[in-house]
Amino acid sequence: SGTFDCFRKTLVGEGVRGLYRGMAAPIIGVTPMFAVCFFGFGLGKRLQQRTPDDVLTYPQLFAAGMLSGVFTTAIMAPGERIKCLLQIQAATGETKYSGSLDCAKQLYREAGIRGVYKGTVLTLMRDVPASGMYFMTYEWLKNILTPEGKSVSDLSAPRILFAGGLAGIFNWAVAIPPDVLKSRFQTAPPGKYANGFRDVLRELIREEGVASLYKGFTAVMIRAFPANAACFLGFEVAMKFLNWVAPGL
Repeated sequence: SGTFDCFRKTLVGEGVRGLYRGMAAPIIGVTPMFAVCFFGFGLGKRLQQRTPDDVLTYPQLFAAGMLSGVFTTAIMAPGERIKCLLQIQAATGETKYSGSLDCAKQLYREAGIRGVYKGTVLTLMRDVPASGMYFMTYEWLKNILTPEGKSVSDLSAPRILFAGGLAGIFNWAVAIPPDVLKSRFQTAPPGKYANGFRDVLRELIREEGVASLYKGFTAVMIRAFPANAACFLGFEVAMKFLNWVAPGL
């Protein structure tokens, strides 16, 4: 009936391990995914700058963030497909996949690389605008939170955490509807949605209403703030460390 009902039933039915079902796939992909994500954002900024010191407008930062979403999809799509299949199999009562690697092998055996990358278009539809919002919001909040006369690079850790956490919330506010469609499409039996996301969208709205596009909103938002606060703090610390170790790199 909701996030906390799901939490309780998962604990009762599967124990604490049930809360971490499908974790291996995103963990394997998270390091290269964030590396590519921040690389894509940096590239998007450089492509729009005439000189390295040019200050970009917020629409330009949004565009740079969108490019990062394109870059990450190649890593995110198969990881999301495997994660979603592992997370729903407990509810079906059938243990088809023993883990992430077994799931990937079976998907490839059944449908080739297309089976592994099912839902790529919907992953793009989620990540491109959401990443634009993500980075634009973070840069905007950093500017707002920087005290007068100070540099953005000197922002304190609590302010970075706050900006990163809110950026994560804005990111997921944009990403949830396409994420719901993506998850439904990626876990559907082969051939169920012949016309892709359009069939998923029509079925969801017809059977469950527009509100169904925001299923999981509470769970996502509970995760969004701390996860993305930690992400941006990690990025800023890593950049300062690298600039200290190899300033001319």
